[in-house]
Amino acid sequence: MPDTTWQTISRLAARFEDHSTLPRDQRILLQLLKIQEEAGEVAEAVIGAMGQNPRKGHSHTWEDVESEICDVVVTAMVALTRMNPEAPTVFARHLSRIAARDLPEEEDAATAAR
Repeated sequence: MPDTTWQTISRLAARFEDHSTLPRDQRILLQLLKIQEEAGEVAEAVIGAMGQNPRKGHSHTWEDVESEICDVVVTAMVALTRMNPEAPTVFARHLSRIAARDLPEEEDAATAAR
């Protein structure tokens, strides 16, 4: 049976935890900084996809941008997991709050359908 997304994230987080000998607070801090590093790679890929680096020209594709965005998402999920083992619950609760705030018409439609 294949891993669920959060099982895979949990395995990645455990691997990174096992790899480092730094104190926990430093491991988490570095993981959080890794999100920024990955976001910078998104920016680099967008610039490359648009051909806006005069030295490199069209050095990336939009598929490269998508891949880099996925790296940001995975890195953030790993960071959340390393901070809190209840990451799936924390994320689901937060996503529900965002949906309630930003998708009120869908909430109204779901209530009306019941």
